[in-house]
Amino acid sequence: MPEVGRWYGLAGLVIVLDQLSKWLVLETLSLGETIYVAPFWNWVLTYNPGAAFSLLADQPGWQRWFFTALAIAISGWIAVELKRHPGERLFCLAMAMIMGGALGNVIDRIRFGAVVDFVQWHVAGYYWPAFNVADSAITVGAVFLVISQLTAAKTQEKTP
Repeated sequence: MPEVGRWYGLAGLVIVLDQLSKWLVLETLSLGETIYVAPFWNWVLTYNPGAAFSLLADQPGWQRWFFTALAIAISGWIAVELKRHPGERLFCLAMAMIMGGALGNVIDRIRFGAVVDFVQWHVAGYYWPAFNVADSAITVGAVFLVISQLTAAKTQEKTP
């Protein structure tokens, strides 16, 4: 069980870092304000009522509770998986990052009705949708999850 606690602790750390970064942005920037950081990177305060890439952001509000319930359900499932596979380090790292990111964004949906985004990357006049620490943790976690599943499949193929 102590092994599982480590993964829950990592998810908690992601939540804390996400919420601290959002607090700092909310204290520093006004809605829509942009601060130039580098030729490819700005800080900008936006609220995303939808999901990734503003999916369903144009809906009248039901998506707030849909994505909240979905993230909580997925986090519950991840909690079970972390208990079932506490020694699979890459898998658990991936799942803990996804869980922390999902719950970090749930906090925003409950507090603000939308997710606070603030990292904006761009090149040659093309802008990537703004994102945050929670989104980054989910993305990195998803990449780690794919890698863990591919390496697990190769290990199973080699086992007689």
